[in-house]
Amino acid sequence: VQLVESGGGLVQAGGSLRLSCVASGSISSGNVMGWYRQAPGKQRALVGSITSGGSIIYADSVKGRFTISRDNAKNTVYLQMSNLKSEDTAVYYCAAGRSVLKPSDYWGPGTQVTVSS
Repeated sequence: VQLVESGGGLVQAGGSLRLSCVASGSISSGNVMGWYRQAPGKQRALVGSITSGGSIIYADSVKGRFTISRDNAKNTVYLQMSNLKSEDTAVYYCAAGRSVLKPSDYWGPGTQVTVSS
């Protein structure tokens, strides 16, 4: 199973970015897909997750600004980020697993998001 993220980059505060994660291999469509982020000096934390049926949870810090969506036919999950803040700067990781609260059986290599103020 491989997960590959794309779409990271440098953006000004208040701007938007969309991250994509494509899953390949024997990943089950029933897997929960999630996004995590890790800022320098901090622990990796869940941004949000989405089940195959479309149930979604978000971290409080991103509610109302970030949107997770999923295309099961394409084995792809998206993270639309809006109104970005400097504190959103982190490496963002895609993950897949069986837990809604901590999908972590498979990981992507990560993509850097930098928000300049």
